[in-house]
Amino acid sequence: MLRTADIIMILMMTAAATVTYSIKHRAELKLEEVRKLESEIRLERDTIDLLKADWALLTQPNRLQRLIDAYQADLQLVPTASTQLAQPSELPMLKADVPPPKEEIGKDGKKKSVPVAAAGKQAAPQAAGSGESVESIIAGAGAAAPAAPATVDAAAAAPDDSEEGSVMNQTDDMSTGSVEQ
Repeated sequence: MLRTADIIMILMMTAAATVTYSIKHRAELKLEEVRKLESEIRLERDTIDLLKADWALLTQPNRLQRLIDAYQADLQLVPTASTQLAQPSELPMLKADVPPPKEEIGKDGKKKSVPVAAAGKQAAPQAAGSGESVESIIAGAGAAAPAAPATVDAAAAAPDDSEEGSVMNQTDDMSTGSVEQ
């Protein structure tokens, strides 16, 4: 006859076998997934090697010179002058690095944004008595914050806010030369 202990032991062995089987099955699935990922990685590495070889062939100096000679009349290519190369310090600031515009309170009591370049121009009358030229003051302001975006404040631009495409809604980005609305 079966005792309670025997029934409990049979149930524990069945549960242990079920857990072991499920763990084994999950491990096999994970191993299959790892093999699939390894094959994808191998394929991507082979593709990268193929593209590097292709790039090496396309950028061979002899091939490029033949192409230049063949298409010289159409493209009118000339060698790059050393004055055309820029140093990293000569490049304009990133938009994220541009300081926020200076806010001033106008005669009507409203706040208005003044671009950094305009703030340099306002300093010019103050410099008249100091012996510095207006150009040096403006150049000094430009060196402090190159390529600062010029903004037009809504209160200063026009009293009518109903125009959708008006100058009030435009921001001029001097670093790229584009105008955003």
